[in-house]
Order: sequence, then C-alpha cells, then structure tokens
Amino acid sequence: MSELTQSVTRLVNEFSRLPGIGKKSAERLAYHILRIHRNEALELADAIRSVKDNVQSCRRCYNLAEGDECAICRDPSRQQDVLCVVEQPRDLMAIEQSGVYRGLYHVLLGRIAPLDGIGPEQLTIDALVRRVREGSFKEIIMATNPTVEGDGTALHISNLLSDLPVHITRLARGITSGSVLEFANKEILADAMTGRQTF
Repeated sequence: MSELTQSVTRLVNEFSRLPGIGKKSAERLAYHILRIHRNEALELADAIRSVKDNVQSCRRCYNLAEGDECAICRDPSRQQDVLCVVEQPRDLMAIEQSGVYRGLYHVLLGRIAPLDGIGPEQLTIDALVRRVREGSFKEIIMATNPTVEGDGTALHISNLLSDLPVHITRLARGITSGSVLEFANKEILADAMTGRQTF
C-alpha cells in the first residue's frame, strides 16, 4: 500500500511541476490517471515520449517539426516574400488559426529580457538576420508580444535589418472589434490613439 502511495505522490509532484497546475489540479489529474483504463494511461505516456523523441526545431524557421523542416516551410503555396517574426511556436499557431496570413515565419524562441538573463545571442536572431540577408523578402512583420521585452526585441531586430531593402511592419494594436471603450485599459487606448489610421 505504501508503494502505491509513493507512486501516486510522485505522479502528483510531476503534474504540479507543469505550468498553471497547482497541487489540487495535480491531485485531480493523478486520480484521473488511476481511474482510466491502463491502455489509455499508457497512450498518454507514449504520446509524451513520442513528443520528446520526435519533435525538434525546424532548421529554417525554428517552428516545431518532426523532421528537418516544418509543414509551413515545406508548403510551396505559402507566400515566400513575407516573413512573420514571432517569439514562440504557440504564437505562430495563434496566427495560423486566424486564417488570414499565408506567408512564412521565423520563431525567435523567446524575447530579449535582460532582467531574466536573456540576451540576443540566446535567441535565433542571428539566424533571422542571415535568412533575411540571403532571401528575397519584401516585408518582415514584427509579431512579438506587445510587452516591454517584446517591443525591445522588435526594435533590436529592426535596427539589425535597417540597412536592407525590406519593409518592416508591426502588428496593429488597440481596440478590438466589438469592444466598448469604457472597458478598455489605458495601455490599449494609448496604443489605439497612437496607431490610429485614416478612415
């Protein structure tokens, strides 16, 4: 009985190390694993093992891939002269789910954050600059997060690319369609006023 308790405790501890999972959620997950059929639990374990064994960074854009290149880089129907720069693969997926962008991507694998000890050399910025210099891109879209670190990263990259004949743009910000002004925070309102467009 104590062995089972040790195993459950270990599972709870492992689940609680996941981001956003507290002790209570970890306990619920562990007891769920105990209740489901053995094959179902082993499928989960196999899926985790498969991800760790097979998923790597795309050699071109640093998106998640199960080979040398990701599906987006292999797709010849993508617009080849527009490059969208994002911080993480999950940001790329958010843009893809919008269905409005059909160009290529470059994933930085983070953002410049000096307080966290993350400098440009720890990101894929050198590979990005090399890719833009060697490619035939017309536009580079800076799609880093609208934070101090995200803006600083975008500015740093823009400075590195300033001598190239490429148009550098930034994602629009401000009031979302269907929202109400009185509920928008001051940062959103400031972005919307600063980035206002001709009507």
